[in-house]
Amino acid sequence: MADEDLSRLKIEKTKIASGSTRKRKRWWYVAASFVALLSFALYATGLVRPATGVQVAAVMQIYPSQGLTLLNASGYVVAQRKSALASKVTGRLIWLGVEEGNRIKKDQVIARLESEDVEAAERQAEANLNNARSNLNVAKAELNDATLALNRNKELVSKGLIAQADYDTVFARYQKALASVAAGEAAVKASDEGLHAARVAVEYTQIRVPFDAVVLTKNADVGDIVTPIGAAANAKSAVVTIADMGSLQVEADVSESNLAKVKQGQPCEIQLDALPETRFRGAVHMIVPTADRTKATVLVKVRFLDKDPRVLPEMSAKVAFLERTVREDEQKTRTAISPKAIRTRGEKKTVLVVDGSSRVKERAVTFGPPMGDLIEVKDGVKAGEKIVLNPPDTLKNGARIRILEQ
Repeated sequence: MADEDLSRLKIEKTKIASGSTRKRKRWWYVAASFVALLSFALYATGLVRPATGVQVAAVMQIYPSQGLTLLNASGYVVAQRKSALASKVTGRLIWLGVEEGNRIKKDQVIARLESEDVEAAERQAEANLNNARSNLNVAKAELNDATLALNRNKELVSKGLIAQADYDTVFARYQKALASVAAGEAAVKASDEGLHAARVAVEYTQIRVPFDAVVLTKNADVGDIVTPIGAAANAKSAVVTIADMGSLQVEADVSESNLAKVKQGQPCEIQLDALPETRFRGAVHMIVPTADRTKATVLVKVRFLDKDPRVLPEMSAKVAFLERTVREDEQKTRTAISPKAIRTRGEKKTVLVVDGSSRVKERAVTFGPPMGDLIEVKDGVKAGEKIVLNPPDTLKNGARIRILEQ
């Protein structure tokens, strides 16, 4: 009986196996559902969504005058009054009083050549003049005496107190004295001109400034031989090169096909490569009446309306020819973007800004008036930031992007 009861106490393996199988399947279903929900959540939030390829553009800082530009041209700053100062005579340079960058005034002596010989000639000419003046004074005294004698003898001969021959002798002496005075006056004049010539020769050894200017280059130094004939061996034809900074203009080449867009007095805006953050007001000064057949261009000279000491000759420049004069409120830079970057949702306008992690952040922006092909932005983005062009509706805030080459 006991053996019978023990035989009944046994576990059915098929039931245990089927129960564990059902439990494992249930866990697989739960795990798969969890993974699916997690994947959906990650995709919905953009964490595992593939990056969207987009084109981007930078937020720009521009001048309102760019919307007024009819034509652009490039050229160089050129001094309209420029001179290479040299001597009219050949000599050794013994003193030079300027260097590059010095501002000099009209008639200022900036250099001297050796002048011992011409100074000696000047002193000799001065002595000759003094001698001629002394001789003239002697001749005038003789004339005065001869005049008195003539007057006395004229009265005596009229009364018959002296012979006519005596009167004729006195009269001849008077005429000789007149001739001596005339010769003396001529000698004084000749000596005076000789002295003037000697002083001019001395002046030639001093190099003076013809107009207010700035020294651009120094071509000679003390000890050099300066000669007006620069081909002489080891000789310098110019001591310094100067320019009048008040005469600076931009000389720009304008294509013949665009010449109709340029006219005398037309307002311009000048930008120098050396000063990219500054715009200079200008106006067309002259359209040179000849064309360059090799380049098919015409030279246009643009003057600066405002003087600036930072502007130097030979600087590279760009000229924008404007349709009208720029107003005072248009002379400051403004922030602008392409209209293609604007996303409109109802009355709200936004842009997608690219951050450093290749994701986009949606920002609300405040716009100003159009500026040519761009539109002004008053608030929301800064110059230099990158924004998405033509953003698709599926591109959400925080989504990853891949920048496409344009």
